[in-house]
Amino acid sequence: MKKWHGLILTLFLVGLTPLLVSAGDFDGSVPLICAVVETIECGENGNCQNGTADSINIPQFLKVNFKSKTITGKNAEGEVRTTEIENMERSDGKLILQGTQTSKGWSMVIDEANGKMVLTASGDQEGFIVFGACTPK
Repeated sequence: MKKWHGLILTLFLVGLTPLLVSAGDFDGSVPLICAVVETIECGENGNCQNGTADSINIPQFLKVNFKSKTITGKNAEGEVRTTEIENMERSDGKLILQGTQTSKGWSMVIDEANGKMVLTASGDQEGFIVFGACTPK
């Protein structure tokens, strides 16, 4: 009987291992590539419009490097853009990154369970919301 319990426990742990490994993929321990799916741009008058990465001139794919604390990507014109991650914190199953660039403040929240991402940025009388998804690089 002990052999069966040991076998069942071993099978359970082996089956659980992929879940444990994938749970760590979005906690800041491995680099990520995030794809921009949809954007929303709002002006000071309260009018907002949906768009794409190209419509707000940001890269379609963002490479998040936790070791160097940078986010990098190429926009549609081929221009490489890099921003520094100034703050990184984990809270309630979310990885929260923050920084500043070209007179704008930004925050990126990545769900540690599934890699879904929301990036917000605001500047002088304008705001942006970017929805996307991340995967380990």
